[in-house]
Amino acid sequence: MELSDLEKIRLEKLRQVQASGAEPYPTRAGVTHTVHAAIQLFEQAEAAGSSDPVAVTLAGRLRAIRLMGKIIFAHIEDGSGRIQLFLRVNELGQDGLQRFQEQFDIGDFIEAAGTVMRTRTGEVTLHVTRFSMLAKAITPLPAAKDEVVDGQVVRHATLADPETRYRQRYADLAVNAEVRQVFRTRAATVRALRQFLDERDFLEVETPILQPIYGGAAAKPFVTHHNQLKQDLYLRISFELYLKRLLVGMLDRVYEIGRDFRNEGISFKHNPEFTQLEFYMAYADYLQVMELTEQMLAFTCDQVLGRRTINFRGQTIDMTPPWRRVDLRQGLIDTAGIDIAEHPTAESLSAAMTARGINHKPGQARGKLIDALLGDFLEPTLIEPTFLYDYPRDISPLAKSKPGNPQMVERFEGFVGGMELCNAFTELNDPLDQEARFQEMGRAYESEDEQRHPMDEDYLRAMRYGMPPCGGFGMGIDRLVMLLTDRQTIREVILFPHLRKAEEE
Repeated sequence: MELSDLEKIRLEKLRQVQASGAEPYPTRAGVTHTVHAAIQLFEQAEAAGSSDPVAVTLAGRLRAIRLMGKIIFAHIEDGSGRIQLFLRVNELGQDGLQRFQEQFDIGDFIEAAGTVMRTRTGEVTLHVTRFSMLAKAITPLPAAKDEVVDGQVVRHATLADPETRYRQRYADLAVNAEVRQVFRTRAATVRALRQFLDERDFLEVETPILQPIYGGAAAKPFVTHHNQLKQDLYLRISFELYLKRLLVGMLDRVYEIGRDFRNEGISFKHNPEFTQLEFYMAYADYLQVMELTEQMLAFTCDQVLGRRTINFRGQTIDMTPPWRRVDLRQGLIDTAGIDIAEHPTAESLSAAMTARGINHKPGQARGKLIDALLGDFLEPTLIEPTFLYDYPRDISPLAKSKPGNPQMVERFEGFVGGMELCNAFTELNDPLDQEARFQEMGRAYESEDEQRHPMDEDYLRAMRYGMPPCGGFGMGIDRLVMLLTDRQTIREVILFPHLRKAEEE
């Protein structure tokens, strides 16, 4: 690997550490406390009026260094917080201070032992009596910004370029505390969702990622091959058909949080690999699932943010139930000026769109045209939490028809901030109707169209054993985290998003 001039200088410092008999990457560290725990311990002793020294050994990455003759101030940071180091010639000797100056750089990991004190300016500080290298950073942390601290200019590492941040997430996390907080929020979000469902007797399960037949969503799959079985397999696009098999097996409430894979375009809200929550609930319909969804997301906001309002794209949004409910047909009349009930065929709907000057691809199936109207006209208006309900049958092959109206199904999608967040049905549990739907979807769409659902004979066999009436739900975790952290692109909330090769950009 070709090294820059700065990297060559740091590599030489590493050699100096080795020449002195020290190890720049020792096997073990002698840490006794996290930074946060050390500060807490000192403040408790301070509040109790104790004069006993608080002795600790800390470790972290060097964030800032100020050389001031016979003393050095530095800051280190670990996963729990940040603390100032005070190194003085009285305790460390001139050789010790010189060793620090010559061998250590911002970005290095250091172990420092000493006693905790408070400086005259009031900052909790570790008065260092011993220090050692834990890991030498050969590559400097990217970029820098200057900040005045106690009248001194301190240089901190930072990183702003989005492409560099996504490609080198390790560096992004190392220098941007707010990015680390995004992923702590993500973890807290998943914990809250699990807690909510566990407390309501849902059973968390795992279903196959490699599947012989893909299904459960409108998306193109990734294809792989099993050499021993001599069989093509698909990375799952949804958990749905396997989770509903479990309802047949008398597991009445099940959920899964895991990865789905869809071979589709990349956008601010799409990544080929993403995290999904799906749950299925026997003896429930889509109205009950609506209520559970409202409660679950309000609970998640309470647990993660401590409030039910979120700030997203300059909007303050209240997640408190009940959410607004909008009939899909009426919503399209209001925003696109087209009544889809008056256009039962693709040809009729296409003509209506042409008459209104709405651009669309000729020859598309009716469901694709309705999706286009929804995405272009209605979805951007749904800023406050809204359930859009009652969908055409031809874009919902796994949902149960509305009584008295077989062309419409009991389905809703939840929207927040102008973005689809979740999707739910009263699930179809009639095996004969399901088989007819699969056949109908196969005829209505081209073989490469993501709306085409392959016939899953094993799923139909499971249904024939008897599936209880049930409600099902799916939600993208990544989009929920976008909302909770006010991030504008899904890449901001996925640790390692998929990107084009750098040379192709």
